[in-house]
Amino acid sequence: MIDLIMKDVLGTPAILVGLFALVGLLVQRKNSGDVVSGTLKTVMGFVILGAGANVLVQSLGQFTSMFNEAFAVDGVIPNNEAIVALAQETFGTETAMIMLFGMVVNILLARISPFKYIFLTGHHTMFMACLISVILTTGGFSGVPMIIFGAVILGALMVLFPAMLQPFTRKITGSDDFAIGHFGSFGYLVSAYVGEKVGKGSRSTEEIKVPKSLSFLRDTSVSVSLTMVILFFVVAGAAGPAFVEGELSGGQNFLVFSFMQGLTFAAGVYIILAGVRMLLGEIVPAFKGIADKIVPNAKPALDCPAIFPFAGNAVIIGFLCSFIAGLVSMLFLPLLGLKVIVPGLVPHFFTGAAAGVFGNATGGRRGAIIGSMANGVMISFLPALLLPVLGSLGFQGTTFGDADFAVVGIILGNLINMVASNITVITAVLLILAIPFFLGFKSKTKKIEDDSDAA
Repeated sequence: MIDLIMKDVLGTPAILVGLFALVGLLVQRKNSGDVVSGTLKTVMGFVILGAGANVLVQSLGQFTSMFNEAFAVDGVIPNNEAIVALAQETFGTETAMIMLFGMVVNILLARISPFKYIFLTGHHTMFMACLISVILTTGGFSGVPMIIFGAVILGALMVLFPAMLQPFTRKITGSDDFAIGHFGSFGYLVSAYVGEKVGKGSRSTEEIKVPKSLSFLRDTSVSVSLTMVILFFVVAGAAGPAFVEGELSGGQNFLVFSFMQGLTFAAGVYIILAGVRMLLGEIVPAFKGIADKIVPNAKPALDCPAIFPFAGNAVIIGFLCSFIAGLVSMLFLPLLGLKVIVPGLVPHFFTGAAAGVFGNATGGRRGAIIGSMANGVMISFLPALLLPVLGSLGFQGTTFGDADFAVVGIILGNLINMVASNITVITAVLLILAIPFFLGFKSKTKKIEDDSDAA
């Protein structure tokens, strides 16, 4: 039953989000038609988003194959799904239990703390639960103490990271309706701060002036299509027609194949944006029930594509600049004695695009470019530094791809290695997690006092 609930229910992001929408609508005592409609549309929005992501991943897989053939790269390719699939053979039960109780801790902390965020990105919750279980098991933890400790860490991260980004998320969306719940948060945070420093006076990416003859480029779908078709042509040419036609296209001309893959990528982006619009249209009103009844003033923390519609140009700029930074980083990693991290198209697209949107919000075009490049450097060097603390999983040829997994893994892994006593480790981690809550309560108290003085 636990396996069914964790893998097939809570482990399915669309169902998880749908359940929250269902609870929210029921708490608001909506009529049965609205409950069914709102729940199904929420699930459908997430399914559409997932379908778009699958289309993207398929297209990016072809690109990666051509890229590796063209440049003969031998290294570690970050992929969250791959590393979690490998880990499940050994850490499956621990991952499931930490995920389940971590979600409970998330709701409890949202209820009692100043950070009112419910983390709804189910697959990332599972990925982080897996990372924590690997690190704790490798460090000597086991049984009930490990599950409790891991759940507290996971639940705390699920409220702290959306809270950390929320000032910038509000700047992007112009509202406080939702937060970003995606474990690439440190990359987005750095991008936003970099944008503030370098982007003074820089115009938004969405204000790029295009000549009338090129006005069609203002259409996100068209600009993404052209960009990706050009990229596919370049990489396919470098890989060679023989490889593309013999190994990937099933005999189809390599230029035609590249053209269609570029359009497939753009179609994936279009599907994702359509899914996000449907998801937000249903989850935000439904979530009002949870906010009013269960966790007052709660906000849904959603996957990073939720902000893509707010800055379409920044999405493609962020992806390209993050990927370029990843390519450049490959040259420096061996010089520092680190394993080469081959730029994974999936992490660079999703986190690079989101970093571009955050950088654009604080620093316009310069912020989007330099901020997303900073993200690209982070998701190249941090996964390389994470490998030694993953134990036997560090030798599997893949690793976690997004910034937060590496930051949490490196800090937690090294803390366990430095301190012999598990009790000391638990105390230290809980103290670190308590600091933001203390600051949040202090800030809230000060605001109440200031309001009282003003009155």
